[in-house]
Amino acid sequence: MNYGAIKKRDVANGSGVRVTLFVSGCTHGCPGCFNGEAQDFAYGAPFTGETEDEVLEALSPSFIAGLTLLGGEPFEPANQRALLPFLRRVRKAYPQKNVWAFSGYTYEELTGPSRARCEATDELLGLVDVLVDGEFVEALHDISLQFRGSSNQRIIDLGASRASGRPTLLAL
Repeated sequence: MNYGAIKKRDVANGSGVRVTLFVSGCTHGCPGCFNGEAQDFAYGAPFTGETEDEVLEALSPSFIAGLTLLGGEPFEPANQRALLPFLRRVRKAYPQKNVWAFSGYTYEELTGPSRARCEATDELLGLVDVLVDGEFVEALHDISLQFRGSSNQRIIDLGASRASGRPTLLAL
């Protein structure tokens, strides 16, 4: 897996001050995507053990609320396979911090039959606290939305969703 950027002090992509990892590779091709260059799986640099260590170190200050994954598309199957062992490390090192993930796939696509599902999906979702789901739709673009680009996208509390068996929106 490649990544396009790491933001070590991000306040735009989840609650609190966060570390954000922009992965490369996305097959959605949403018109108007804010990070179109990251649709290319070869964009950026390889995500190595050293990169993982850099992100883990950036998560260490107490004022960092957690990690955000976006892209590109974290839930492309190839990216899921690379992110799963990394998220295991994050959870082991920082159980008190939360993980947000942004995906063009919907919760229903990630939990039911779809091209996004692979052997890593269920465990990866189990390591994520908040999922911002749904493709960006340019016609529904709304700059007043918190943590979303278009009004079709949802902010889902995955813990509550696992407990209820249905997508549960996060109360902000």
